[in-house]
Amino acid sequence: MHPILSMAFWMGCLRIFSGCLEITAGFFMLHFRSVETALKINSVLALVGPLIMITVTSLGLVGISSQVSLEKMLIILSGVLLIFWGINKI
Repeated sequence: MHPILSMAFWMGCLRIFSGCLEITAGFFMLHFRSVETALKINSVLALVGPLIMITVTSLGLVGISSQVSLEKMLIILSGVLLIFWGINKI
């Protein structure tokens, strides 16, 4: 398998895994029917979500690193950092 296709495969797998976690968490919230438990489940998702985003973005950047100039790579990384900075300012 071509390395870039392999990266895209793993990026997709991580996103599917993330989606399955979200759906499972939603079912747990419905099952327990407790606001306190739902908040606990939501807080775990709040930790996992950014980690998956960073991992998927990193895989994507590694996959295109040979095709993109260093300047453009730094612009992409700056954009990712600005997303997290903006989220923390909300």
